[in-house]
Amino acid sequence: MRLRQIALVGRDLEAARADIVAVLGLGGDYADPGVGKYGLHNAVWPVGDTFLEVVAPTQAGTTAGRLLDKRGGDGGYMVILQVRDLAAARARVAAGGVRVPGLFDGDGVAVTPWHAGDVGGPILSVDAMERWERWHWGGPHWRENVRTDVSAGIVGAELQASDPDAMSACWSEVLGRERRRDGGRWTIGLDGSELRFVAVTDGRGEGVAGFDVAVRDPAAVRAKARARGLLNPEGGVVLCGARVNLVQA
Repeated sequence: MRLRQIALVGRDLEAARADIVAVLGLGGDYADPGVGKYGLHNAVWPVGDTFLEVVAPTQAGTTAGRLLDKRGGDGGYMVILQVRDLAAARARVAAGGVRVPGLFDGDGVAVTPWHAGDVGGPILSVDAMERWERWHWGGPHWRENVRTDVSAGIVGAELQASDPDAMSACWSEVLGRERRRDGGRWTIGLDGSELRFVAVTDGRGEGVAGFDVAVRDPAAVRAKARARGLLNPEGGVVLCGARVNLVQA
């Protein structure tokens, strides 16, 4: 089980694209034609063999648009995990009584999105691909867009909750992964990454507060963010409304 993709939501896709590429040094992106039926357009970048997505509404009344209104602007939207044993993952979801809206299997892709109301926090999907290396949401030729001279991969997600203890316990049970107390926070370890559960402190409610990116030179990345006015008052990098925690690659 690994963290494969983080999705953000923004009102202005082009503005988010410009900031993300400039700060994280990413290559080309993939526009998924399948999101159009939901009134969205998007961009998906490979970050090593993990992925970062931004979705933006193109019409009124979308789920993404309602989230923008609810949380007061751009920010985290979705976490997607990839598993090898899909049957076991789905059995745990069923045993936990979690609803799965939009369950899908086809073309070598299996999607299991959890109902956020049942587990708290952001939208989470547990997906499987016919080949471990494949990632349908990054497009058929995602490897051609890989650029790792600045950013090597996404290695964590920070999830804010009104009750981090309860949310982490629920996620731990349904994911089948042990949680641990680390520095006053609950974490769930994944293969090569982790999920962290923190208290809501910004008044924006539950959801994806930020994500961790392994970078070659954190100081240089922070300088690029500073030049674009993308540092918060604490000096942290913020992209499309989400905190970006820089980890030495």
